[in-house]
Amino acid sequence: MIAIERYCITDLRDEVRNLIARGLLERQHRIYELKRFFSDRQWLQIEHLLDDQDYLLRGHIIDLVGKESWEND
Repeated sequence: MIAIERYCITDLRDEVRNLIARGLLERQHRIYELKRFFSDRQWLQIEHLLDDQDYLLRGHIIDLVGKESWEND
């Protein structure tokens, strides 16, 4: 379980990027699949945050984290 006390969109994006980097989540997954990483109470707060930021739960993770830039391959 991820423990974020206070939610802001920047912190959520950072956590999602971390989950992607660890291979626990894919960019093409739906945003609602994040639910499995949070408690029910946390998820309610995240749902409200996403709604306030005009994200749809059926949208893709890539919509939330945006495109990534690579310095060197």
